Amino acid sequence: MKTKRWIILLAATTAWLVTPAMADEAPLTAADKRAVVEQLGATLEANYAFPDKAKTIAATLRRNLDAGAYDAATDRRKLASELTDDLIAASNDLHFSVGVDPEWVADYAAKQDPARAAALREQDRRDEARTNFGFTGLRYLDGNIAYVDLSHFADPELGYDAAAAAMRFVENGDAVIYDLRYNNGGYLEMAQLLASQLFPGDKDQELFDYDYNLDGRRVARGQWVLPALPAKRLTGKPVYVLTGSTSFSAAEWFAYTLKKLGRATLVGERTAGGAHPVDRKPVGTDFFLQVPIGQIRDPIDRGDFEGQGVAPDHLVPSADALAVAHRLALADLAKADPAKQADADWLAPMLAPRPAPTAAALKAIAGRYEGRRIDLVDGKLLYTWRERLRLTLEPLGGDLLAIEGVRDFRFRIARKGGKIVALTRIDRDGTTTDYARLP
Repeated sequence: MKTKRWIILLAATTAWLVTPAMADEAPLTAADKRAVVEQLGATLEANYAFPDKAKTIAATLRRNLDAGAYDAATDRRKLASELTDDLIAASNDLHFSVGVDPEWVADYAAKQDPARAAALREQDRRDEARTNFGFTGLRYLDGNIAYVDLSHFADPELGYDAAAAAMRFVENGDAVIYDLRYNNGGYLEMAQLLASQLFPGDKDQELFDYDYNLDGRRVARGQWVLPALPAKRLTGKPVYVLTGSTSFSAAEWFAYTLKKLGRATLVGERTAGGAHPVDRKPVGTDFFLQVPIGQIRDPIDRGDFEGQGVAPDHLVPSADALAVAHRLALADLAKADPAKQADADWLAPMLAPRPAPTAAALKAIAGRYEGRRIDLVDGKLLYTWRERLRLTLEPLGGDLLAIEGVRDFRFRIARKGGKIVALTRIDRDGTTTDYARLP
């Protein structure tokens, strides 16, 4: 089911929207407010995932209106905010939001016109293209580990080519990390497409099972691993998903389902807990209702994580999750293939937590060494040789120094009697070369 990015944010962040046309709006009358509450109740009963609760919530809004709860709300923005608060209080569901956006309501109606619908669709495509359809970062980490940073799950009808390119980019990795720490969700179909790369295509495997309201009727649906893909499958390769407290909706389902199916290790923080699919519906000519319209269930025990979030396998601060997942991936690859243990050992100092060196410690390293020198400039160590080749050094702890852009060797500060006496080059194969410190 398609759930657009702008309707999966927490209700507290989308309670209302002010448009230029609202600047000179006329004050709401008692009749206006009653009409909004009645229309809102009807929209709620027609679309909310839980029909019995919908009737109760709608009745609560009417009672509040009769009791004068909205008398002080003289403008649309204020009324929308108060209705949002009451919806959440009555349902305990953070997905609910009432907003004011006459332009959106007009566009919603205009979608019945094929030409207008096509124009709006093209605008969606242009907007998504500016964010590369959610694929904000693609690279390979040391150890041949593919990394995918996703800001949201775009509509795959618009973002298929970007998704296909990303899937082909990661297909040669020995492992893959999906970064969803700051992903607010989006289209479950994009999650289905990306997740399908992680499973065999010749075996039926359900990913998501759900039902939802569509124009007054109940639709039951399941999403399965796709049999044909634009890239090679990553079957059998380790998968890690980074999570954070702002991971929401489709991002949570991607992580939750892969965890349930035993296909991924989750690293980071517990997610926000927004399991229900939502949609935006017009209310009159000015208002809209963001409403949960269904329930999604995992393919194993038909559960979800609504209000609880998804618990990671490795609970760490979200800011540290990438380094931790990288270390886990290297260790898992070395366990499966002992020949890769050397890679894990070499990269371990670069990924280990370490305190920042003091200014005094950096100043002590600066100086001249055989054929080269190290300068301290603006708090950074700069390594120069042949008088014109210069790279930054990064302290790794334990007197180790990584060199900007260099993966095949690093330096270690050699000490004698507490004094720095040499700069030792350590090659990846273990060989060393010393460069004596000069006066």
